[in-house]
Amino acid sequence: MTRLFKTLAAGSMLALALSAAAPAFALDDQQKKEMGEFIREYLLQNPEVLIEAQDALQAKQQAQRAEQSLKGIADNKEAIFSSPTDITLGNPKGDVTVVEFFDYNCGYCKRALADMDDILAKDKNIRFILKEFPILGPDSLAAHRVANAVRLLAPEKYGEFHRTLLGSQEHASEETAIAVAVSLGIDEAEIRKSMTENPNDDLVRQAYQLANAIGITGTPTYVVGNEAVFGAVGIEAIEAKVANVRACGKATC
Repeated sequence: MTRLFKTLAAGSMLALALSAAAPAFALDDQQKKEMGEFIREYLLQNPEVLIEAQDALQAKQQAQRAEQSLKGIADNKEAIFSSPTDITLGNPKGDVTVVEFFDYNCGYCKRALADMDDILAKDKNIRFILKEFPILGPDSLAAHRVANAVRLLAPEKYGEFHRTLLGSQEHASEETAIAVAVSLGIDEAEIRKSMTENPNDDLVRQAYQLANAIGITGTPTYVVGNEAVFGAVGIEAIEAKVANVRACGKATC
């Protein structure tokens, strides 16, 4: 190892001395081999370095994702918070809005349904927007197509439809979604007619575009104030963001 360190040190000093007047110093084949062997031996003896590097990479990626989401939200406020095609639960004039991107076949979304209901029960000044974001295959797309028909035909029943379908442990599909809608008194023929005449392709495309802008890769994802909250983080985390928005106008004060 001593010879290698001397070689590297000498090479580095020479590179610094000549950098202003000559091309960057390059290791020869023997030096490259020795350096590779040294690095390998060092990592084998100090594997925690790899963990530190991975942690640093994750922190960098999270910072980049947060920066992207801040910009994406700032650039798309109207589409996120004021789209006429979204369903709003809670107080339509609430002082803070929570937006949830969800998929009817998302297991985490199913578990997070109780968080939404708890928030709405505890806080009467919350405006909660449901942003349909089918990303889990053809059955999810079909179930959300039925949901769009429910929104158009009987918007007053959408909340109950949403809770019933998302709260079910059954796999969501066109048939299961229609069964839920029919159980709420909506005519099946009208549902199928609406699905044909008013497909939700444009709405799904818009949701995908928003997700790309914000950096959303999974569900559920929430938007509170100026920030995206990724994953089923629990009611306390969402309530903390809401409290911050009320306190300082931002999700993180």
